[in-house]
Amino acid sequence: MSSSYEEMIREDGLPGHESKLDPKPEWEPRYPGSGRLEGRVALVTGADSGIGRAVAALYAREGADVAILYLCEHDDAQKTAEIVKAEGREALTIAGDIGDKAFCENAVAQVIDRFGKLDILVNNAGEQHPDKDITDITEDQLRRTFQTNIFGMFFLTQAARPHLKDGAAIVNCTSVTMYQGASELLDYSSTKGAITAFTRSLSENLIKHGIRVNAVAPGPIWTPLNPCGGASEEKLEHFGESTPMGRPGQPNEVAPAFLFLACQDASYMTGQVLHPNGGMIVNG
Repeated sequence: MSSSYEEMIREDGLPGHESKLDPKPEWEPRYPGSGRLEGRVALVTGADSGIGRAVAALYAREGADVAILYLCEHDDAQKTAEIVKAEGREALTIAGDIGDKAFCENAVAQVIDRFGKLDILVNNAGEQHPDKDITDITEDQLRRTFQTNIFGMFFLTQAARPHLKDGAAIVNCTSVTMYQGASELLDYSSTKGAITAFTRSLSENLIKHGIRVNAVAPGPIWTPLNPCGGASEEKLEHFGESTPMGRPGQPNEVAPAFLFLACQDASYMTGQVLHPNGGMIVNG
C-alpha cells in the first residue's frame, strides 16, 4: 500500500468501522437457509462490513464457506468471521489492498490452500471520495478510485479464473450512480460504469466455460462507506430520502440479490444487473 494511499485513508476515515456507526447497519439474514450454496466456497471482497458482511452472512446461512477479504478494519472482519462460524461454516480472513495485483494472487492462493476450491467470487469492495467540482479531484485520488474499484476486479478475477469451473459464478457490485450519475462522485460513478461494462463483457467471455457473471447496482445503502468520509455532510443529512421509498436501504435488503445471482436459481441469467435501490427507475 502506497504512503499516499495511507494518507488518503487517514484523511477520509475510510473504509470506516461498522462497529462505530449509530444506528448500526442491518446485516442479519431475514429467513432460514435452504441449502442453496451447500458445499460451495465463496470469496467476498469488502466483507468486513456493510453489504459485504451481509452477503457473507447470507452465503454462510445457505451453506457456503466464506473467505473474507478486507483492507484494514480488523475488528469488523473478525466480527464477520464470527457471524459465518455461528452459521456452522468456515471463515478465512485476509487483509490487504485489492488494488495490488500481487495481493490478489496471494489471497486466491490462500483460499485454494484452505478450502481446495473456489466456486463464487463476489467483487464488492469499493471506495468513494466526494468532490463538488471535477477540478477538486486530485490525480492520486483518481488513480486510487480506479485502482480499487475496477483494477481490483480485474486483478482478483484474473487470479481466480484458473480455479473457477463449470457452474461457478461471479457477482460484481456496480451502483445506481452508473445509471443516474452523481454530481459529487464523478470518479466513483465512472468506475461503476466501467464495472457494468466489465460485467457484460466478461459474461460473454466466460459463458462458454459454464461460468455466469452478473452484477448488483445498489442505491443508497446504510454502510460505513458514506458516513465515514464517502459523502458530504449535506448529503448525509438527507441520505436516501430522494428514493421513492424515502429512506436508505439496509445491507440485508441487498444481500439476497447477491445470493440469487450466485445460486442455481439464476441459472439462466448472465450479463445482467439487479437494482435494489428503493424504487428508482434506471432502465438498465
